[in-house]
Amino acid sequence: MITNLFDIEEIKANYKFKGEYYDFKTLNQGHINNTYLLLFDYDGTEKCYILQQINTAVFKDPDVLMKNYVDVTEFVRNKVIQAGGNPKRESIKVYKTVDGKPYYLDKNGRYWRVINYIINTVSYDFPDNPDICRRTGKTFGNFQKLLADYPAETLAETIPNFHNTVSRYADFEAAVKADKVGRAASVQKEIEFVINRKKDCSVLLDLMEKGELPVRVTHNDTKLNNVLFDKKTGEGICVVDLDTVMPGLSLYDFGDSLRFAGNTADEDEKDLSKVKFNMDFYRAYTEGYLSAAGDSLNETEVYYLPFSCKLMTLECGIRFLTDYLNGDVYFRISRPEHNLDRCRTQLKLVEEIENLYLEMLAATQSIYTNLK
Repeated sequence: MITNLFDIEEIKANYKFKGEYYDFKTLNQGHINNTYLLLFDYDGTEKCYILQQINTAVFKDPDVLMKNYVDVTEFVRNKVIQAGGNPKRESIKVYKTVDGKPYYLDKNGRYWRVINYIINTVSYDFPDNPDICRRTGKTFGNFQKLLADYPAETLAETIPNFHNTVSRYADFEAAVKADKVGRAASVQKEIEFVINRKKDCSVLLDLMEKGELPVRVTHNDTKLNNVLFDKKTGEGICVVDLDTVMPGLSLYDFGDSLRFAGNTADEDEKDLSKVKFNMDFYRAYTEGYLSAAGDSLNETEVYYLPFSCKLMTLECGIRFLTDYLNGDVYFRISRPEHNLDRCRTQLKLVEEIENLYLEMLAATQSIYTNLK
């Protein structure tokens, strides 16, 4: 069967699938890779595999990408086994091709990988109650703990300087100076907002240089929908979408997750009065995260958890503003000022976090102390 998406016969010839193939479904999660669910009949029961086309426009070196991916997933899988868990449900498995490779290069030059499909799970796009935040935080916290002793320095940067906030600020300054499409004059308020917070961009990197913040394995896309929850128990069981696994700071993952989960409005909300930071969600997420990862973090990491929420939100706002100044060349937009709306939402959220900062600090330390 040849579709306009992939040639299943070519794929089948390069993998040792169990059963007889009979159909596929398109999975719409994620914005980078094309993902499909392959359906097989295996002795009267349904056997499923996930087929993903690797986006080489984003990940230009599939060998490097898949080495990270395989090394980390196998490490997590072994940890789950050592702890007496269920590796089929609590970890990702990369199926090798018939010639032992972690991906297949088809006749059209497209790269494909096959991973396990975890049945009886559900994912959520947005949190609608604190308990989901708590369970999400616990799952990402456990992911961090499982990888606490992984040699992060052996991983490659699949997207260089992804959360390098000093580099992101430098890109912003260059965009303001170049003013390629003549937009700088109309966004002076936003430009000034970012300039006034320049010092924030170097805080975590300076601490890393001093050795106070350790380099760890980071996921770098810790949105809610990258956690699979067990349909029966409701517990988060597996973190997925590991393409951006790289060396970094644990605070990047924590802050970016709350930037997303803590925002009461859409990422591109025009009515900024709707943009608030949800403290109930922050407390719940932090409780879950520290309950799982707490003893694998040092005290500096814990102290800067609230700051990471501000910094990752600021970074995101900087990126949207930079792209707007450059003429919308990176982020996909659906209206002329889409990136500007996104930027304003993030900068408003930064203000909200700043206003709540002392409360966030107190809540974090209280949670951390109570869990000790």
